[in-house]
Amino acid sequence: MKGIGIGIGISDFKALRIRDNYFIDKTTYIKDIIDNQAGVVLVTRPRRFGKTLNMSMLRYYFDCTKKDTKELFKGLKIMEQEEKYTSKQGYYPCIYMTLKDVRGSNYEEMMMCFETELNELFIDHANLLQSEKLLDIEKEMFSTILNLKANKVQMQSAVKLLSKLLNKEYGKPVILFLDEYDVPLQNAYVEGFYDETIKFFKTFYGTTFKDNPYLEKTVITGVSRVAKESIFSGANNFDVYTVLDDEFSDDFGITREEMKKIIKDFEVEEDEEEIKKWYDGYTIGNTEGIYNPWSVLNYLAKRKLVPYWVNTSSNDLIRLILKKSVTVKEKMERLLKDEAIEVKVDQETVIVGIEENEENIWGLLVGTGYLKVVETVNLAERIYKVKLPNKEIRELFRSIVRDWFRDKVIGNDLSSILKDLVTLNLEEFEEKFQILVMQMFSYMDVGENTAENFYHAFALGMLVGLKDSYYVNSNRESGMGRYDIMLEPKDKNGNAFIMEFKVFKQNKEKDIEETIENAKKQIEEKRYEENLRERGYNNITKLVFAFNGKEVKMEVYNK
Repeated sequence: MKGIGIGIGISDFKALRIRDNYFIDKTTYIKDIIDNQAGVVLVTRPRRFGKTLNMSMLRYYFDCTKKDTKELFKGLKIMEQEEKYTSKQGYYPCIYMTLKDVRGSNYEEMMMCFETELNELFIDHANLLQSEKLLDIEKEMFSTILNLKANKVQMQSAVKLLSKLLNKEYGKPVILFLDEYDVPLQNAYVEGFYDETIKFFKTFYGTTFKDNPYLEKTVITGVSRVAKESIFSGANNFDVYTVLDDEFSDDFGITREEMKKIIKDFEVEEDEEEIKKWYDGYTIGNTEGIYNPWSVLNYLAKRKLVPYWVNTSSNDLIRLILKKSVTVKEKMERLLKDEAIEVKVDQETVIVGIEENEENIWGLLVGTGYLKVVETVNLAERIYKVKLPNKEIRELFRSIVRDWFRDKVIGNDLSSILKDLVTLNLEEFEEKFQILVMQMFSYMDVGENTAENFYHAFALGMLVGLKDSYYVNSNRESGMGRYDIMLEPKDKNGNAFIMEFKVFKQNKEKDIEETIENAKKQIEEKRYEENLRERGYNNITKLVFAFNGKEVKMEVYNK
């Protein structure tokens, strides 16, 4: 099947089927939606995992205002189901609205985008203006939205108005599909106008869902689960399904069985293991081994094993959170070593101040596909073991770390500092390192007694910057205020390093010089040098660092 069409970026179900592009049959999702008893269903999945295509598929299946859609579903799994499912095809009037483009650099721009989306939605149902069942006043209200003349209150009630008019015209309750509901909220937080935005959308959703007798069902999708009390407080019979839930677990992404068929269809057996390393690794509910569909389709089209998914957007919110959070930086070092870490995960994201709430951060990273759950430690306490899902995500985290250091070292990039270190240009290294310390302390806004947090960021930067030529071994001793590093060159003839960090303790040491001496003793006590020499390293440099607030002193220790 080489040469078969791949519809990359096509999220319209009808267009994909008409073009006869390769289609992974997810139509049993229609059955799952029918079986679900909730009035409002929110399904959160990572970006580019098929949310919009699935929403488009639901719309074409249920919508009685769309003609000749049966042919689109010919030969698909949903048509093999019993009559209670197939009888729903083309039965309900439907509203389909996406908020994926409702964003801007300020509140006014965002609201203009929202108004445009409403306008396009009403154009799609402009036939209502010809209806003999609607009153003139109802048509006037419809025209206000259609002609971009609505005020804020009218925009907030626009979807409820449309559901009422469709119900009146067709004599049936309406199904509402709302895609990418959280895009305006995340954009507003990153750009700095969140308060106005959440106030508007809380009223919009309250008006749309609360006591709306014209809706049969609502299906909402997004990347994150925003706390219900902050935006959906008025919604009744409301159920949320995240990546931790079993419901709809195989309806998004590419399952292992589906991937086996793809590999056979496209004759790429020789790359099977590498595809798994790069794009597999996701777990949704009880379904393991989910592949990233966007990355797989791009690979099939281009036959290159490179990051695709991490480049589909700017990752602004993720980068903002990770850059601001000191505690997350510390754990990223272990994640980048492909370790699993134990964290508390809150899936109900509260965006405001999220970088200060570690539970929310881990919840967002899990929900958005940057981490996967590998073990449930304590379900009641929401404690899980998590790790990076695959090589593609690991590359993104490394790029974020590189950005931290590149942004914060004035006049000296990280590669320059590391070059001075590994070539033993230690005077230059110390000078640039002192600048880095000043920048990072100011940047992280931490107190003088939390210097060890910087060591984590520094060690992480070393890990990223030297990963091609060095093994980085570290051993933090919790609560002791130090962080030890051994840099082992992959070439045994290269320069190896032992690095000992210590914080000046005013109640135990008279000055920073004594701190230096204690660091030297620590190196001897741990016998790092003997360990390195036994493994064939002869060129060993020992460095000790002492910190007192923003002051740092480094000394070469050659004993």
